[in-house]
Amino acid sequence: EYGVVSPLDEVGLTKDDIRTLSRMAGLGTWDEPASACLASRIPYHDEVTEEKLRRIEQSEAVLHALGFRQCRVRHHGDVARVELARDEMARAVEPDVSTRLVRELKALGFKYVALDLQGYRLGSLNEGLPLRPV
Repeated sequence: EYGVVSPLDEVGLTKDDIRTLSRMAGLGTWDEPASACLASRIPYHDEVTEEKLRRIEQSEAVLHALGFRQCRVRHHGDVARVELARDEMARAVEPDVSTRLVRELKALGFKYVALDLQGYRLGSLNEGLPLRPV
């Protein structure tokens, strides 16, 4: 039977252990926020395509280049729904930042760029799912 192999987990290292060891090794990514699979930015029942994944990845690279650390771009067809950490949201609407953000995401194929006022949060696409008591 095949499964996911997690060697660091198998030797008992926690996420905090890995961050500490990474920092000690001088890795610049030691304190990067956790990042889920790009497909998690596409709503349920929408087709996951290489083009959509590439557009999401490039869009998030734009946000990182603008200095945003905790961010997601959710793909809603023609709309890029941008989620940012609450303490970074005000900077996104500064004229020079918002102009560049909109210009670059439109150049990647989005017609509209929307800032989600609820901010960055894990699993925001789950909010539209009907929940039933178990």
